Formats: sequence, C-alpha cells, structure tokens
Amino acid sequence: MRLDNNKDMEEKSLGDTKENTTYKRIIAMVDEGLGVIELVEEHPCPNGSQWLIYQYERTSPIIISAWREGNVHHFILKIDKGTLNLIPSLAAAGIEEAYIKDGNVHILYAGLAGAGVGIELRKNAENVIDAIILEKGGGSKLGRGMVITPKMEKLIVGIDDTDTKEEGATWVLADEIGRYIEKKGFGYYIDHTIVQLYPGNPKKTQNCVSIALTFAIFPKYKYRVKEVIKNYLMEKSLSDKTAMAIYYGITPSKSMKIFTNKAKEGMVSVEGALAVAARNNIDVIKIFKEEEGIVGAVAALGLAEHHDIASKLPEDIIKSKKL
Repeated sequence: MRLDNNKDMEEKSLGDTKENTTYKRIIAMVDEGLGVIELVEEHPCPNGSQWLIYQYERTSPIIISAWREGNVHHFILKIDKGTLNLIPSLAAAGIEEAYIKDGNVHILYAGLAGAGVGIELRKNAENVIDAIILEKGGGSKLGRGMVITPKMEKLIVGIDDTDTKEEGATWVLADEIGRYIEKKGFGYYIDHTIVQLYPGNPKKTQNCVSIALTFAIFPKYKYRVKEVIKNYLMEKSLSDKTAMAIYYGITPSKSMKIFTNKAKEGMVSVEGALAVAARNNIDVIKIFKEEEGIVGAVAALGLAEHHDIASKLPEDIIKSKKL
C-alpha cells in the first residue's frame, strides 16, 4: 500500500507493529510424577523460532530437549531452577526456572537485547494468565520476566478403523474429533499424526494408517475426554472394528515406540497391543464388538511426535516385490 502522507506513516508506526507482534498461544503440560513440563509456544513469526530453539537449548540447564514445527516450538523442561550464563550471539536467551504454584505453571525467562523483549510479546497470548516483567530488556540490556499459565496435562489418543472400503477416512474423522474437543473447551488440539503401518495387512481398508491426536487438557476434564471421544466414534464411525487408545503422559516410552515399529514391519497381534498397553497404563477402548482396531490404535501412540518416522515404512518393505 502506498503511503501518501505523514498521517499514513504515523498509522504504520513501530508502536502499532509492536502491539500486533505477539505470541499466539502458550501451553504448559505437566507430569509431576516425572518432574517435567512440556512448554508449547506459538511464535509470532513464520519460522523465527529456530533461533530461539538454538539459543534456549544451549543456554538453559533445565531444558531436556527442544524442537519446532513451523513457528510452534516445544521445550521439555525439568521442574527446577538453573543459572544462565548469557553471552551475546552464542547464548543470548533462555529459561531460568519452571515451577508449579497454586495450580498454575510459572516460567522464568531471561535474554539479552531483543531476546529480552519476549515477555512483553507473550503477555497477550491465548492461555496466558499473567506476564510479569522483572527487568525490562531491549537494546543492549538484560530482560527478565515470568509467564504464568494454567497447569494442563497431555493426552495422546490413538484411533483406528473408522472407515470401510466404500467410504470414510480415519484421518478426517480424527481431525473432526480434535477440533470438537477444543471447541468444547476441554483443552487444546495440539497435533494430528498419520502413522503408516504394515501395508501387507490383509485386513486393511486401503492405505493401512492409524491416527494419533495430541491434546493439552485441563485436569478437571482429563477423564471426561475419553467418554466424549468414545461417544463421538460410536456415532460417526462407519466400521464395527473401531478402537481408541489413550496415553496419559508427556513422552511415549521406548516399549511403545518399539511396538509401533513392529507394526510397520509386519503383522502384530491384539494380544501384543494389549500387553504394551498394560505396561504403559494405556487405556484401550473397543468401540464396538470387533477388536481389530486395537492394534492400530495402540501403534499410533508410539511415534505421535516423530512425524518423519511415523509417515515412513522400512526400506525392505518399500523394496519388497510382494507389495
């Protein structure tokens, strides 16, 4: 747009731009048993979070791991406190502390120069209760501040066998469910992963995939969500083999990942799926009388956060002339 006068220039001032530059959503999911928090932040810029991921992970002793998906970044944090040795360009920003108080999650950030402005940009994000500036950053100054969000819990839901050879698509119905859960106010629909399973399965519908949905749920709705999804599947599924499986935890276990990989390589049994479920406190729900969907529902969980691997098959399966 052409700016023809000083008034237009004033309307496009840095103040207006700064006001519109804000984190969109911040979520903190807690596993107090393991002493960890998964912090999920939707950065204002399309891919600006890569710099932040690099800096935070190098700088912060309490960060166990970090990754991003587009402009959404994830941090697995210890519920703990650490000392930051901030160095311009090399270690410019980080997270000093993460703790739970009065049912809320408190995250203490610090950063140099522009990295110190981040607290101001987080205060208007969805799901943020408060953002407190302790030291105002910007320029060459250090900035420190606290962001407070509600304590939430993580649910990963595996779903399989909702379609038939004539109609339907499990990934579409699963996405509908994710949106419905968020619309009802139970929490946030974070992720939808299509997990490719063994294509030689003689009972497959077509592409032989199952779906993992990831949610951040307010604790009071933790178990209600199971019934809501179950009822939704009972009403909408086109198959009598439908099943769902729910994992209540931050990170799927090694045994869950191994089972998913086995389900990519060949046929696995319902009994094997139920054994993995029992070992990991996974809640398995058979929607109708048939139980074939249990395998795919449990298998969907293991690689819910490993999208590249989830979508692939082993090379020997791809090269096999039998498929």
